[in-house]
Amino acid sequence: MRSHYLQHVPFEGLGAISPWLEARGVTPTATRLYAGEALPAPGGTDLLILLGGPMSVNDETFHPWLRPEKEFVRASIAAGVPVLGICLGAQLIASCLGARVRRNPEPEIGWHPVTGTGPHPDAFPFPSHVRAFHWHGETFDLPPGAIHLARSSACENQAFQVGRRVIGLQFHLETTPESVQSLVTHCA
Repeated sequence: MRSHYLQHVPFEGLGAISPWLEARGVTPTATRLYAGEALPAPGGTDLLILLGGPMSVNDETFHPWLRPEKEFVRASIAAGVPVLGICLGAQLIASCLGARVRRNPEPEIGWHPVTGTGPHPDAFPFPSHVRAFHWHGETFDLPPGAIHLARSSACENQAFQVGRRVIGLQFHLETTPESVQSLVTHCA
């Protein structure tokens, strides 16, 4: 399997996803957008992971690489590549598919419960309850045709699925003790 991830800041990496991939014999490649690295050709991977970051998907003036990143995400989805978006990554998917991304009524930071909205016969079997790590101040509307998978008390749209290959998670699935410390250090 060929896996690729898009990294927006040096202090938000794959975390717990890295050993999961390694256990399956996968060494992912990366594009470090903050460092000006070029995006690969869309469709050239079996799994695309969009990581988080403190910026907004609406910050194209301050982060001009967001425009080509959005084009790449749209093209990857259109090519049928499985895409997992985490936090900013979920917001990117939502934006690319025509949904609005905006400030959440309140920031959601720390370990908070997330409640599944399913079961849904055509979707990932999201657990009925999970305690997840959050670090976000924005949220998104669901893209047209998306299945709403989860919510929290502070944020209605915590997870969604589009088709059989695209999942967006507002919370941080990849959290490790080291990744939490990195966020505290860089975003306190």
